[in-house]
Amino acid sequence: MEPLVHRTESSGVATITLDSPHNRNALSSRLLAELGEAISWALASPSARVIVLTATGHVFCSGADLKEQGGGAAPVTEALPGIMKALWESPKPVICRLNGTARAGGLGLIAACDFAIAPESASFAFTEVRLGVVPAMIAVTVLRRLDPRAAGEYLLTGETFSARRAVEIGLLTRAVPEEELDAEVARYTDMLLRGAPEALAITKRLVREVPLMPFDEGLRRMAELSAERFASAEAREGISAFREKRPAAWVPR
Repeated sequence: MEPLVHRTESSGVATITLDSPHNRNALSSRLLAELGEAISWALASPSARVIVLTATGHVFCSGADLKEQGGGAAPVTEALPGIMKALWESPKPVICRLNGTARAGGLGLIAACDFAIAPESASFAFTEVRLGVVPAMIAVTVLRRLDPRAAGEYLLTGETFSARRAVEIGLLTRAVPEEELDAEVARYTDMLLRGAPEALAITKRLVREVPLMPFDEGLRRMAELSAERFASAEAREGISAFREKRPAAWVPR
């Protein structure tokens, strides 16, 4: 039986590819199991510095595999939360390279990634309410990304929207012509590989946690963290590399 998720690693980048085009990369129990294993592999790899999540075909992910849902069973609810949590909390930056359109649960995966880059031809929709279900699980990641007014509009109506609109409301980082997709993803991976691993992991947390802190507490805690980081081994190497006009030790050769 051919795998539904492939994994490769090269030059510090671990790539995870959904490969179930016959059902538009729907979130079947088997695909979710393999995806969870692939994410664990990428997180555990000492040489992988950046994770790229992508897919084959013309659809990134069509959401839950509806053939498996219903009759009192909903397998997607068992595995998808853990996968979104792993992506969201990954200490390694995660880029979603959308090969095309996404619907419903697929948008939860997109929102769980740090960056999302799509071709301008892609379209998106939260179709759950039109099926009599709700975008419950994916709301946890999606509502942390989307403009609140837009979130209400698209989650309630199920209306299809474009990649450019997805950028405007916060679902995507960039929308580019299809022929520029790989170059844009490579541009981001190259930039991320220049960052120090520990510094990147800490900065990911800052982006999410600092806005929730009381102002004075935030200043105090961040001053302490800044002093700690200036005394770190990464900072000593990074500053030395800057002064010596050479790449830092963590930058892939």
